[in-house]
Amino acid sequence: MKVILAGFNVDTETLKQCKDKKVCATPESISAAYARISRSSKPVHILREEARKEVAKARRSNRTIIFEMGHHSIAEHAVFNFDIIGISRCAVEELEKFRLCSYTEKSQRYVTLKGDFVVPKELKGPSYLKDYHEIIGLQNNFYSEIYEKILDYLINIGSRAKRDKKQRKLFENLAKEDARYVLAMATQTQLGATINARNLELMLRRFASHPLRELNELGRKLYNLIKEIAPSIVLFHKANDYDKMTYAELREYARRHKSSPSPPSSSFARDKIGEQDVELVDYTRDGDDKILASILFRVKGIDYVKCLNLVKKMSRKAKMELFRKSCQHMELYDSTLREFEFANLTYSLLVSAACFGQLKRHRIATLTCQEYDPILGCTIPESIRKIGEDRRFVKIIRETERVYKSIERKFPGIGSYILTNAHRKRVLLNVNLRELYHISRLREDPTAQWDIRDKAHKLSKLARKVMPISTKLLGAKAAYIDFYFRLFGKNPEVTEVPQP
Repeated sequence: MKVILAGFNVDTETLKQCKDKKVCATPESISAAYARISRSSKPVHILREEARKEVAKARRSNRTIIFEMGHHSIAEHAVFNFDIIGISRCAVEELEKFRLCSYTEKSQRYVTLKGDFVVPKELKGPSYLKDYHEIIGLQNNFYSEIYEKILDYLINIGSRAKRDKKQRKLFENLAKEDARYVLAMATQTQLGATINARNLELMLRRFASHPLRELNELGRKLYNLIKEIAPSIVLFHKANDYDKMTYAELREYARRHKSSPSPPSSSFARDKIGEQDVELVDYTRDGDDKILASILFRVKGIDYVKCLNLVKKMSRKAKMELFRKSCQHMELYDSTLREFEFANLTYSLLVSAACFGQLKRHRIATLTCQEYDPILGCTIPESIRKIGEDRRFVKIIRETERVYKSIERKFPGIGSYILTNAHRKRVLLNVNLRELYHISRLREDPTAQWDIRDKAHKLSKLARKVMPISTKLLGAKAAYIDFYFRLFGKNPEVTEVPQP
């Protein structure tokens, strides 16, 4: 694993003085100056100048304001960029749980993989290491083989690709995205991460407390890169009992207390709707009414309860008219009004690792998940069936699971490194309707990968059942014009893309 500090924000005047070796390039001066804005009458650029000139004083001020007075948001004004190279997909899932950071990761859909993988340091013993290397070697060899076979199959059914470079490139990407389902979570990747100091400090504590040594190492490398640059805004970076023990003790509690079936009359049993892999388990009752009432609240000048009562008395035709007013000027790239956040939907999903890698990028959502579990089966791409390699695929999956069980018995938590992109886990997803619009636009589109496209389609389908009015424009971006035409009887106005 290699971690490089690619950059951090500094005051522009500092950049002008960089040739002077006495200048201390640090984002702390910006944090310290902004921290003083609320209690100083001086212009902010003067506060920045003072902080630049007296870095030691600025650092003392940061410590006092952030850690004694509790104004942690000040640390968010310091931002770091990291190159993270040679990390496993397994570890990336933990890294990207920090949803207020920004990540851009090497895509297994667009990059042909070379077979690089991480061997967890917890894994010891010649027999375990031998099995580990052999199963990943088997997975990687099969990946290379079926990539070529899927590509040939796609080219043969799409004759244009033989003479069209763009079409061939599309087929190459489709072949990569299906072949990767046999690859392990140990597969190496790289990413760029942008993290503010407040989130970085939380990340460092969590990584120091995590049972995986790969994450312990990542946390140490991140901290060593910034500890001299920003010592006043990243202090609490060591392991702590809350992060180290809470979920472990909850897991032990759950193990001791066996679950009992819910009575047939429970509200959960009545309200759960959906399909096997996507179920709507909870939602805002009268969601349409509450969204429309919140829109009225924004513009009418009366309290919310009165707005809600007004909406409840409206006919369906009147409600549709209010909804149309809220989105008649909305173009494809526009978000719905913020008032669409007042209705929530909670889904229970069963997803492959390949699908989850895309789902977790929707950071405004609330996402909690279980570990990958072979008992839940695996997702097999249709193209692998088409080329007649599904039996070999399943055979490799079964051998992977045999090695997984062997490793898990001796090294709990480490077996997941060799589970594949095809293996599944349960996920609980909570979104407001505004965020669901964003997910639907992006993930239901024909350009989206088929696995998450299927899940997004089911999310939208279930949302329409419980909020039939406010979901009228919910769907793929490619279908937006059709949805809009059905609602308004005309095409939406389209703003031309500005030329550089």
